[in-house]
Amino acid sequence: MNVSDSEVVLSILEKVGYSLCDSADKANLVLMNTCSIRENAEQKIWSRLEQLRSLKKKNKNLVIGILGCMAERLKESLLENGVVDIVSGPDSYRSLPSLLEAVSSGEKQVNTLLLQEETYADISPIRMDKNGISAFIAIMRGCNNYCSYCVVPYVRGRERSRNPQTILREAKELFDNGYREVTLLGQNVNSYRWSDHPESKISFADLLEMVAQINPTLRVRFSTSHPKDIDDSLLYAIAKHHNICKHIHLPAQSGSSDVLKRMNRTYTREKYLNKIDKIWEIIPEASISTDLIAGFSGETEKDHLQTLSLMKYVGYYSAFMFQYSERPGTKAAESLPDDVPAEVKNSRLNEIIALQNKLSLQSNKKDVGKILEVLVEGSSKRSKEQMFGRTSQNKVCVFPAGEERVGDYVLVKIVSCTSATLIAEKIQTKYSL
Repeated sequence: MNVSDSEVVLSILEKVGYSLCDSADKANLVLMNTCSIRENAEQKIWSRLEQLRSLKKKNKNLVIGILGCMAERLKESLLENGVVDIVSGPDSYRSLPSLLEAVSSGEKQVNTLLLQEETYADISPIRMDKNGISAFIAIMRGCNNYCSYCVVPYVRGRERSRNPQTILREAKELFDNGYREVTLLGQNVNSYRWSDHPESKISFADLLEMVAQINPTLRVRFSTSHPKDIDDSLLYAIAKHHNICKHIHLPAQSGSSDVLKRMNRTYTREKYLNKIDKIWEIIPEASISTDLIAGFSGETEKDHLQTLSLMKYVGYYSAFMFQYSERPGTKAAESLPDDVPAEVKNSRLNEIIALQNKLSLQSNKKDVGKILEVLVEGSSKRSKEQMFGRTSQNKVCVFPAGEERVGDYVLVKIVSCTSATLIAEKIQTKYSL
């Protein structure tokens, strides 16, 4: 989401004469687009600000701004360290030109007003990706779920969806400019809803199919899904279209119903596993990834073991795994004790990571011998004689380089693997869907 927002910011600033440079040393404006989902993310920003302090001493005209969730959460207090000149929340990027103009007169500026109608739908983002093949499209903003541990609803506001025609326009522009993969983004994409009038309602499944129909050689991905909202219509849409990728990121957060209740996730372990079973029934070739939190308030050893058993049942191919860090302003911070000792959190997280490494290897081993389609993304970091891309299941695959170019589709046969990578031989280059 921050990559997507940064591309919107760049588009806004280019229209008033700014251009992107490759180093803070060369810049007269440095903007940091921030995340508040974990304490560690904010600590990185504070460290970066200290690094920029010395740069600002050398360049008195350097303007430094904090954007995004940290700006929304901390507001004016970010100005107190003397380094920050501009604080701009997620819904105030249109005001950046006027904020910058005001700063030039010596006054620090803050705009953290959340706007229910703001989706930046009319702005064509300036793409910052390096391969020119994959791009993000934000289809909605905000969140209505209020998970007890999460700060997102407070710093990004309530859910609001973009007009589907603006999304289709953006996706078609990307395809016409050579992009071959788009990822539809939302805090909870399953909640996407649009209606011009009572008889015309577009769900996320409808939108997904509309984007897929732009061209069969345009891959479509999405992130993130909330387990409570994923339904059969979405799964059937994925199964129906070859170019809708067969990968679903479905955050579990915990394998314990008791912990999930305290998290206000609004589903139980059993309901989550029922969703998993339905995915396999409708899309048997799908890969599933997840998010997991170790050491949430009140988590017992039994709860932790339930998380491990859930991981084994699903066999995730990958996971984002974190220790719980209490976020100020959330329901958990207000009413639930952060009572799992740090060393226990760390131990449980290490067990989760170790198990996931095994599951990732097991998942990849199941692909050995299969013929899969790969969208070429570039040369392997380890060797220019190898190319890499991703399968529909979002798995990284490397294979010998040949005449193929970035953006080509290649059919490969998987011959071996590691826990992180599929290793393949080519069968057909420039494969056309």
